[in-house]
Amino acid sequence: MSAFLRNVLEFLPILLQGAKLTVLVTLGSLLISTLLGLVWAAMRVSGIGLLAKVSASVVNLLRGIPIIVLLFFIYFVMPDFGVSLTALQAGILGLGIAYSAYQAENFRAGIEAVDQGQVEAAQAMGMSWWLTMRRVLLPQAFRITLPSYGNIMIMMLKDSSQASTITVTELALQGKLIATSTFQNATVFSLVALLYLIMCVPLILLVRHFEKRGKK
Repeated sequence: MSAFLRNVLEFLPILLQGAKLTVLVTLGSLLISTLLGLVWAAMRVSGIGLLAKVSASVVNLLRGIPIIVLLFFIYFVMPDFGVSLTALQAGILGLGIAYSAYQAENFRAGIEAVDQGQVEAAQAMGMSWWLTMRRVLLPQAFRITLPSYGNIMIMMLKDSSQASTITVTELALQGKLIATSTFQNATVFSLVALLYLIMCVPLILLVRHFEKRGKK
């Protein structure tokens, strides 16, 4: 037991450094995916045929490409075109672009769930399409999509481990490196799992809270 505790005290600070990178990758990619997702969703519901088709094509393309392939393309292929990013930057960008497709579908569903009568009323008051989107549709759509948005955030937190494939030393890779050098597989990966749970459980409870509020 004393040996186990000694290992925990030795490994935990290193794993916490990896956890910090995991949080950084998650937050950065969440911001990118949210902004891009809003763009794809706005194009899809704009009523302009060409924009809607472009958005649908982009979303389907991103949903069809595995995240790991997108990460490899950004990190290993883009330098051939003169765009070189650090592993961390590539990880954030790749995960953000990949998840923008799911964010787009989430936002689109939320926008389409808003009563169309409100849109007609806003237009009757002389509001432009963009003003209607900003003042009428998006605030209500955001409340509708909060539970799904939280679930996407949880998925992104777990999928941030894929950034390890391009040498981002986040939590999963730190655990692998420690286990490889110490052979303490059970201890290391138990700690890794525990840290992921500590990060995910508050988000799960938050999603549950929003789901309950949405049913009232």
